Amino acid sequence: MNIKDLASLLREGGAAGAGGAGFPSYAKLSEDADTIILNCAECEPILKLHRQVLEKYAFEITKALSVIADAVGADRVIIAVKKSYKGAVAAVSAAAADYKNFEIKFLPEVYPSGDEVVTIYETTGRVVPPGSIPITVGVTVFNVETVLNVYNILEKNKPVTHKYVTIAGEVKTPKTVYAPIGITFKELIENCAGGMTTSDYAIINGGPMMGGECGIYDTVTKTTNAILVLPREHYIIQRKRADVKIDTRRAMSSCCQCRMCTDLCPRHLLGHPIEPSEFMHAASSGTIRDIEPMLNTAFCCGCGVCELYACGQGLSPRTMIVEYKNALRREGIKPPKSPKTAPVSKVRSFRGVSKERLTARIGLTKYEVDSPLSDESVTSGEYKVKLSQHIGAPSVAAVEAGEHVTAGQVIAKAAESALSVSTHSPADGEVIAVTDKYILIRQEGGK
Repeated sequence: MNIKDLASLLREGGAAGAGGAGFPSYAKLSEDADTIILNCAECEPILKLHRQVLEKYAFEITKALSVIADAVGADRVIIAVKKSYKGAVAAVSAAAADYKNFEIKFLPEVYPSGDEVVTIYETTGRVVPPGSIPITVGVTVFNVETVLNVYNILEKNKPVTHKYVTIAGEVKTPKTVYAPIGITFKELIENCAGGMTTSDYAIINGGPMMGGECGIYDTVTKTTNAILVLPREHYIIQRKRADVKIDTRRAMSSCCQCRMCTDLCPRHLLGHPIEPSEFMHAASSGTIRDIEPMLNTAFCCGCGVCELYACGQGLSPRTMIVEYKNALRREGIKPPKSPKTAPVSKVRSFRGVSKERLTARIGLTKYEVDSPLSDESVTSGEYKVKLSQHIGAPSVAAVEAGEHVTAGQVIAKAAESALSVSTHSPADGEVIAVTDKYILIRQEGGK
């Protein structure tokens, strides 16, 4: 299959990064790629779905990787995984043996080895320049579930209508389920995980480090990796609810410039010009004489090591950096085109953040339990399918209220001449409403 045909199938099949920002998969295909990396780092505490999916569908995933590599002309496929994922390693080792250009690389048991810039360095030794994307060094990175979706599109003519989601924390039965896109978190928690174990709860959409607090009636999208239920007073919840104005005042009174946030910053250790300590000094001094640390906030990956692990005073470098970075973006101020870089730090290998230690530090050890993968049928009475589930232009509604739709049918087309993918119905049903934000579908037999 050539690259143009593959891109067309993935665009129409709705394939986007199954986690993170949801970058459309077709747009990652490039003949400049000599290496394809399957990222199975999954280094956030509690999350387990990618290693589970790789273990169960190793054959399908390696076959899809081979198709991608052939289409773009890549001569090397790397499966990046951790030794501790023994089931996944055994399964993918057997499946990859059928392909001469496949190799398995083991990532360190640290956070955030899943940051694609870190993953690329650990597996190839190449450093992605700050502000650049992986293809600038000849690499394309896909996560596990994304590649499984590619297989389903190519081999089964099955578009993306479902998402694997880990439900964990204060729930009776933690598990990973195959959830239809558009179903509410409340339904998944009650019907699949047996309900909550506390009435005073808060919910995080995604991992505890990079995920955000959300509502119980939020719905599953193509990028929903986890639903974490935590007590309202939990440390993680309180940090995510922090007021940036108060954080700034606390920094002005408490930051001692110990540099721990910079010394443990994974992007800084790779030579990128992001220094949280310098930003904190500039932001909390009351007078900004050097704007470089402020402009360099553009190179922060948002991993949260600085504020949830490194800072001994409980300050919030990441929160403040994100706020400032967003403000620069709103004002149309772009990052430096040729930022100053440094060599990879010689002490980098000694400054990795142990996942086990991180989990304990942020109070989540009790929730690190089995959450077995289940392919049981999950349904809902209604599905609220968002039109924007990926980076780029939202899908454009292709149905109207009152129409009958079938599972897998295109209900919103990829926006023309824009970075976009199509969206499909997760079930048979009737379109109840169409807005500029979502399409509401009532399943046949639903109330």
